[in-house]
Amino acid sequence: MSVRVDAKGKIFTDVIHKDQVPALIQTRTNLIHGHIFLRSGVRLKDDFNNNADQFIAVTDAQVFSANGQVLTQARFLTVNKAHIIWVRPEDPTEDSEPAEG
Repeated sequence: MSVRVDAKGKIFTDVIHKDQVPALIQTRTNLIHGHIFLRSGVRLKDDFNNNADQFIAVTDAQVFSANGQVLTQARFLTVNKAHIIWVRPEDPTEDSEPAEG
């Protein structure tokens, strides 16, 4: 990413366009349903492995317990990548709640 500073000291950086992707995220203790953001044309795996950020942003998040109960909802949530077991991009036409059981 390039950074430019004008004569008055204002900092300019490149804009990185990302796509909003509905996803299920399994952490060590909970299942999270929400939207994650991926750079256009980049695979989910590559974005997770090659990005130095420790956290990922999740919007419109619902956090489910092991028995499928909604524990909390948040418009914005950050999740530590070290706590993620798996991530599955979701088909927008699928039911938004995880299966019971």
